[in-house]
Amino acid sequence: MKIVVCAKFVPDATADRRFRPEDNTVDRAGVDGLLSELDEYAVETALTVKEAGDAEVTILTVGPEQAADAVKKGLQMGADAGVHVLDDAIHGSDAVATSLVLSKALAKLEADLVVFGMSSTDGGMGVVPAMVSERLGLPAVTLGSEVTVDGTTVRIRRDGDTASDTVEGTLPLVLSVSDQANEPRYPSFKGIMAAKKKPVETWSLADLEISPDQVGSWTEVIEVTARPARTAGTIVTDEDGSGAGQLVEFLSTNKFL
Repeated sequence: MKIVVCAKFVPDATADRRFRPEDNTVDRAGVDGLLSELDEYAVETALTVKEAGDAEVTILTVGPEQAADAVKKGLQMGADAGVHVLDDAIHGSDAVATSLVLSKALAKLEADLVVFGMSSTDGGMGVVPAMVSERLGLPAVTLGSEVTVDGTTVRIRRDGDTASDTVEGTLPLVLSVSDQANEPRYPSFKGIMAAKKKPVETWSLADLEISPDQVGSWTEVIEVTARPARTAGTIVTDEDGSGAGQLVEFLSTNKFL
């Protein structure tokens, strides 16, 4: 079985994230980044399936040069190979364009099982798995909290707010998992060293037979304003029993009441 995990390189949420001044897109090259935390659950799911049977796991990412770190993390966790789609024309692409690039790469890889996280930690849309399944003409079982693979059948438990349901499909298919599916493993020292010898291919848009005018974004950010610094709040000192009145006056003046 050929399993491909679609992993995204995202800006570190604890770092100083910013936009590029020249086009108001997210600066992915000039800030600290890492494998999206939610995609680690997808990698873990793929590795668990691999360990239960005969499978090969490939990490696929689309992004700038630094996105190679996302592939590296997946290899350190235990994946067998990596593919990095790297092309300057991809910068600023939206979910529609990203799904096109991924679907072309997945078709070239001849994936049997495509695994996604539930969404990316920077965009948070969660629509790319469905878009990819539509482009590939494959069924999709999404947001799995528990995943079972039995031969060519993939079965998931999907947990909602009030109930859980079971969904299944037949390979080849697209799968996405939630952050309740498993607990991602930490790369071992042996895994870190072994990752250095694992094959990683770099593909351009030309390798996928995609022209630059097929990627990009349907929307444009016109202006970006930095969040203002937090100002000091109003302190109500109740020394003579007037605190309650001051509080009511403050809430009323600011139309909180």
